[in-house]
Amino acid sequence: MGLAVRVFLVEDDGYLRRLPLARYERLLRGEAEGFLPQYAGKRVRHALVVVDLVDRKPIEIRHVEYSWLSFDTAGRLDRSEQEKEVRLAMEVLPPVSGEESLQLIDARHRFARKSYDDRYKWKPSPDIQAAIMAATLGQNTA
Repeated sequence: MGLAVRVFLVEDDGYLRRLPLARYERLLRGEAEGFLPQYAGKRVRHALVVVDLVDRKPIEIRHVEYSWLSFDTAGRLDRSEQEKEVRLAMEVLPPVSGEESLQLIDARHRFARKSYDDRYKWKPSPDIQAAIMAATLGQNTA
């Protein structure tokens, strides 16, 4: 038994494009061959799926993360957008403070979570969710 990661890009029309993990990692690292020119200047939905394997066959989906990838004009990941995402993600963390006030509740991290989710996450339609599950588990949906 083991774990594997599947990455899918979701086109505007709902078409799923499987992206090999090695290519996805090159994209994330910003390597020379890590670009997708067909997505230049676009913001694309993607799904990152963690799946259980038995004998190298997917048997169960453990977790799915639905988020966006922003590409620059060359088809590389937009580094400035990634920096904005990381900054906002840090604001999502609750404050680390030894002081507790009974009159004041610091809810900035809750508002940051809402802003983060609104900007960087998406919810799949039932059809897209079913297609991702079928593609991940190797099922035919004909």
